[in-house]
Amino acid sequence: MISEALEALRRGEVVAFPTESSYGLGVLALDAAAVARLFAVKGRAQTEPVPVLVPDATWLDRVGLRPSPAARALAAAHWPGRLTIVVEAAAEVPAAVCGGTGKIGLRVPGPSLALDLVRALGAPLTATSANRSGEPPALDEADVRRALSGVAVVLPGPAPGGPPSTVVDATVDPPRVIRAGAIAL
Repeated sequence: MISEALEALRRGEVVAFPTESSYGLGVLALDAAAVARLFAVKGRAQTEPVPVLVPDATWLDRVGLRPSPAARALAAAHWPGRLTIVVEAAAEVPAAVCGGTGKIGLRVPGPSLALDLVRALGAPLTATSANRSGEPPALDEADVRRALSGVAVVLPGPAPGGPPSTVVDATVDPPRVIRAGAIAL
């Protein structure tokens, strides 16, 4: 089923997949048209940034612009895992991913189908919660199908609920927690 999801992602379609907490919605994060499709499916305002999963820590430099030593230290200590690190976005990152901020939130997921998917893809993948904006996140395939239309593939698997990733803004010194979550800092 991952191969079907990979094909859909490469066509610019939206895919839903379980993460360590809830279901996420994914498109190729560097494909502006796919990101626009994601916003339409989710009913999300263009001013809200979208978190991005990356296959490994090397992507901190590939889609981030001059990540700080603090960003690197946080990644070394908590990736793979449930920590999203906000850094300045590189020029090729679509503005919609950044919500107009010029910043991108990156995370290497912990052991999960999400990690398998982003590693198989070999490219950044959006990971916003699979729900209409303002609604509770989906925890299973049925929730995704009930809440959203326009999703090409819904991968099966457990989404246990619980706290989302912790989000840390590493563009400021010292870094500050934007959203408390699964990782206590």
